Amino acid sequence: MGRATDDIEDLLRRHAPQVLGALVRRYGHFDPAEDSVQEALIAAAGQWPGDGIPDNPRGWLIRVASRRLTDRLRSDEARRRREETAAALTPADAFVAPPPGEDPAGAGAAALGRAPSEDDTLTLLFLCCDPALSPAAQIALTLRAVGGLTTAEIARAHLVPEATMAQRISRAKRTVRGTQFRQPDARDRDQRLAAVLQVLYLIFNEGYTATAGPDLHRTDLAREAIRLTRAVRRLLPHEGRVTGLLALMVLTEARTPARTGPDGELIPLDEQDRARWDRTAITEGIALAEEALAQGPAGDYQLQAAIAALHDEAGRAEDTDWPQILALYDVLVRRTPDPAAALGRAVAVAMVHGPRAGLAEVDALAEAGTAGRAEQWHYRLDAVRGHLLERAGDPDAARTAYRAAADATLSEPEADYLRRRADRLNGSGT
Repeated sequence: MGRATDDIEDLLRRHAPQVLGALVRRYGHFDPAEDSVQEALIAAAGQWPGDGIPDNPRGWLIRVASRRLTDRLRSDEARRRREETAAALTPADAFVAPPPGEDPAGAGAAALGRAPSEDDTLTLLFLCCDPALSPAAQIALTLRAVGGLTTAEIARAHLVPEATMAQRISRAKRTVRGTQFRQPDARDRDQRLAAVLQVLYLIFNEGYTATAGPDLHRTDLAREAIRLTRAVRRLLPHEGRVTGLLALMVLTEARTPARTGPDGELIPLDEQDRARWDRTAITEGIALAEEALAQGPAGDYQLQAAIAALHDEAGRAEDTDWPQILALYDVLVRRTPDPAAALGRAVAVAMVHGPRAGLAEVDALAEAGTAGRAEQWHYRLDAVRGHLLERAGDPDAARTAYRAAADATLSEPEADYLRRRADRLNGSGT
């Protein structure tokens, strides 16, 4: 019974964004649609364990949610206006998949508007990245509606108070309320695509290394991010940024089987059993990375994919081509202000030029960062500092840095790992 309940919960979690996308596409009322979907999910959780899962669970959820939403809208002041809005949001030729053999990217900007009718998650994804929203609002709304993260999880990922994030999401919903989903024109195509890719990247990162909780890896989010990125690539197969992001995800996710021990404990990259890595995924990821680099000037995702490929190609940790990785990071940090890239470069500097050189880079990052950025990366800086101090032969300082990092992270596996490192240096083993 417990297993069946878990299966139903997984099914509901997977279908929720698609159902919400279907309702928003049809009716254009974001908040009422979200409430109606939640009611449909609650109804399914109560009925399906006893009655069995319907043959078409997604269709069942859409029908129930649509009835709930219709009831809500019927009580509004103008049913006629609602019907006109619904009609406007569903043009006759909208959301039609391209015919077999047609290159969806050949239509340029129009390709983004061809979200397949069978997958309303993509409809919701592009709607959440409406150009009228700020980048921060686009990301927050998509993580909430498409990624299924709670407001608290999104707030932690952005290191802002939960109330602040709730207001941001609420404002974003009001902005897109009643908005017609249509093909982006040439002026906002790049902006919307960049926002879509950034959102998918963040969803994947939250899945690959959860910001909080007892589990290191949230398989549902990581797989959903990869699935959605594959779908975007089908629409834009010649866009290097999309191919690069997919390569990065596939290459990173390939290491998942070796990232945790029997009890879910974190195993760092240099200690992983590389025989457990998914070689099929690595082969695909390397091919995608090569294709991405051939599709135009190397952007952030292509460079990160190339770095991931160098890690995955190394049969042993000591075989890693760190000079080449450092060269790629040098290019990457000139392109992006992302502190994670700068921190990755600091590690590469340490591996090429020694731990003291890496420590100098870490200290420079801590001193040069703004107050917000320094706080945002405080525990990661301390974790890297601890690792480099340990390699430099300073166990007391390393232990202090490890413990500071452990106290700052909300991820239980990360905190446990960092405390074990500190205890090992202390010689207590506890």
